Formats: sequence, C-alpha cells, structure tokens
Amino acid sequence: MSSAPLAVTQRLGYLLKHAQLRLAELAEPLYAPLGVTGRQLALLTLFGEGPAQSQQDGAARLGVDRTTMVALVDELEAKGLVRREVAPGDRRKRLVMLTPEGERLREAGAEVTRKAEALLLEPLSAEDAERLRAALHQVVRAE
Repeated sequence: MSSAPLAVTQRLGYLLKHAQLRLAELAEPLYAPLGVTGRQLALLTLFGEGPAQSQQDGAARLGVDRTTMVALVDELEAKGLVRREVAPGDRRKRLVMLTPEGERLREAGAEVTRKAEALLLEPLSAEDAERLRAALHQVVRAE
C-alpha cells in the first residue's frame, strides 16, 4: 500500500480512495488505445443507455455541475463520439446522442472496464468480489 501509518490505512476513506486510484491505474493504460479516458467512457456509457438524455440530466445523474458537463460533452463532440440535438418541444434543451463511433467505443470500453475491474479484484475469491460489489452498491444506494 503505502508508508502511511496503520491508523490511517485502516480508515474506510483511505481504503476506498486507494482502491479507486488503483482501478484508475489499471484501467487508464487499457483505455489509451481507444483514445479516450475513463471519464469520457463513463459519459459514453451514461448517454448510451436508454432514451436520449440532456446534458443537464446527465450532469444531475453524475453529480457534476452543468459547466463541467458542457466541457466534457464538448470533448466528446470534438472527437466525433457524440452529437447534440435540440430536444423536441424545448429548443433550449440539448439531447446528447452517441454517434456510431461513440457506440463502438462505448462497447469496447465496457469490455476494457470489465478487464480492469477483474485485475483489481484478482486477489479476492469470486464470492468475496461479488460481496464487495454488493456491499458497495448498498452503501451508494443508501443516499
């Protein structure tokens, strides 16, 4: 882990943060050949599921401010991965739609993400890995 004192390394916040950092460390090199970051793949996943969503809806679902969301969608649009369309019935609202290339990358990214998660969870048994996922899901959903 690190040279931090045991009292610190036993704290849940420390463990969660360092687990996330380790996952990013494993995933980002796998995302690099795709030409996107983990954050960009998260947006492709968000906007690629279900009916079209607005930038505002996406920002609310991910807990980011609108200005940040606009910048993130701008990045994806510049790469040709998404396009914005005017929402029917509300000219001020922009729906974010994946392009065919965006959809291809979303699918490839999902596979790469599964691979990175498997690497992170490799030290655990399959049962322990599933219990960890289930417990974290309960904690996150308890909001």
